[in-house]
Order: sequence, then structure tokens, then C-alpha cells
Amino acid sequence: MDAGDLTVFAAVARAGSITKAAQTLNTVQSNVTQRIRLLEAELGVPLFHRHSRGVTLTSAGTQLLPYAERIGRLMSEAKLAAGDSPVPRGRIAIGALETATAVRLPPVLAAYAASCPEVDIDINTGTSAELIDAVLAHRLEAAFVAGPVNHPELLALPLLEEELVVVTAPWVTTLDALTTPATSGKVKIVVFRSGCSYRARLETLLTTRGVVGVRRLEFGTLDGIIGCVAAGIGVTLLPRTVASKAEAEGRVALHALPPDEARVETALVRRRDAFVSTALSRFIETAREHLTGNSTGRQTAERRRFTSRRRAGRYATATATSSTRATTRASTPRLKSSA
Repeated sequence: MDAGDLTVFAAVARAGSITKAAQTLNTVQSNVTQRIRLLEAELGVPLFHRHSRGVTLTSAGTQLLPYAERIGRLMSEAKLAAGDSPVPRGRIAIGALETATAVRLPPVLAAYAASCPEVDIDINTGTSAELIDAVLAHRLEAAFVAGPVNHPELLALPLLEEELVVVTAPWVTTLDALTTPATSGKVKIVVFRSGCSYRARLETLLTTRGVVGVRRLEFGTLDGIIGCVAAGIGVTLLPRTVASKAEAEGRVALHALPPDEARVETALVRRRDAFVSTALSRFIETAREHLTGNSTGRQTAERRRFTSRRRAGRYATATATSSTRATTRASTPRLKSSA
């Protein structure tokens, strides 16, 4: 079985059309058709149902697709590994919560740009759920998310602990004002879209205090959320470090919570089975140096495991991974918002 045939098969499966797959692969349609027929003949089963709208996978094709995609990723990683060097270079894709991007990430990026000028960084923002899905799907190499994270395919490096506070308009002096009979069914929360861990925590927090029937106003940006809260449209839950500037300006009021409700961990996650390039390894170390305080022995062991370049399970040990093609400077990282 040829790896190139599997690449063509996966492209057709993703496109749902032989014609579209040929365009993606920059080849002629007849070549794609021939490669698929040869693969089907070798396996002795049809992989696609042909119809007027294109193609769909048969049960055999559905079974084969994950293996084809895995082999494709391994081939790509092998090429990257062969081109790695002790000098960080290439491109890395990192995900981050909107709140982390606003406050925690700038000093990390500044330090990384100074020490690794030949690396181009793509920063993608989203909710914790979205970022974790992106890491699992290999669209991101690592992501800053709200912890704890327990997933068999992921490694999580705890970096810091944030204090969450309820953020309200400045004239709201106590959280008790949200739980009176007069406000029953009228409380509105201003939050990120579904999948945001802060949103889930706020809904749980209000429910435990007897606040039910809350209405939701969803935003994709931190500034939009704080602006609406300042205008008295609703309340939200954010790390104190994120909302402290607005409080100092008199735009909002911050309400402390009991420790068991206020603590939230920020962790950096990556796939267990993915290569860690020199560029990514240096980024992880830079993030740790700027975001982590005094470390325990256990945390040191976790860091070593997180930045290990060893493949897990049946995957081969890798000496390094990185792309040598991109040399754009990291001093101007590209920010991609999923909003």
C-alpha cells in the first residue's frame, strides 16, 4: 500500500469530490481516479459510493480514513523532524483564551520574539473547549486553556492560578442584589459563547445562589463583555487581573468569591503523541518562566515530561521537529480570533 495513494484517498474523503480533490492536490482528475481504483483493487473493497453530487465513504472507507490521516500526519512530522536544528525557526500555531491573550500572553510573546527571532507565531483565540478540540485535531500545537484538563490524548502543564471575580456595573454593591425577588428571572449574563469554562462556572455559581432563568448575551471579545457589563446590561465572571483596569477606572465593580469558587488554573496543553519542535519547546519554556512561580519537584517533573521530544506508545522516538522554510520574525505574531 502506497502512502501517496492514502494521501489521495484522504483528500477525496475530505473534499467529497474527485474533481475538488484533484484541485487541492494540484493534479488532474484522471490521476486521482486511477489512484483510488488501484487502492480499491489492492484492498479488494470499494472505498467510495459514486453519485451525481460526488462521492461518499463506504463502511470500508470510513474504517480506513483515520489510518490514512494518521499516516499523513506522520509523514509530515517526519519531514519536519529531518529539518529541525538547535536554532528555533519555522512556524508554530498556539491557541489561547481571550483573557490570557489580553493580559498574560504579551510578555511571553515579547520575550520569545527577542530570543527566537526566526520563528513565526500564529495565535488563535477561542474558548477552552474550542482550543482543546483544535489541539486534538492537530490544528494547534499547544493552547492555553482553563484547567484542570484530563484527557487521555493530552498532556497539561499547569502554569498559574487565577482568582475569578463576579464583574458588575459600578452601582451594584453586593451580589445579594442579584438574588432578590425583584430580580428573579431578570438577571442577564454577558459571556463568551458556549464552551467557555468561565461561562459554565458563572451559571453554576448563580444556580447555587438560587438565581434561575438567567438570560445570556454572547460576545466574542473581552472588550465587548466588559463594555456591556459597565453599561449595566448584565454581569460576568472573569479573572481579577483581566478586569482590574476597568475597576480602577470606575467602570465596573468586582465582587470576591469564596476560595473554592474563585480559583481557576491556567494550563498549557498539547497532544501526547505529537513531536515537540525546537521552536515549540523554547516557547513552552518561555511561557513557564514568565507565568509560573516557584516550582515544586512534581511541577519540575511535569515540565520535563511536557517538553519531552519522545513519542508515546508505538510512535518512534524523535530527535526534533520544526519547519525550516518560514523565517518570518516572531516580533509580529499573527492573531487569529475564532469569534
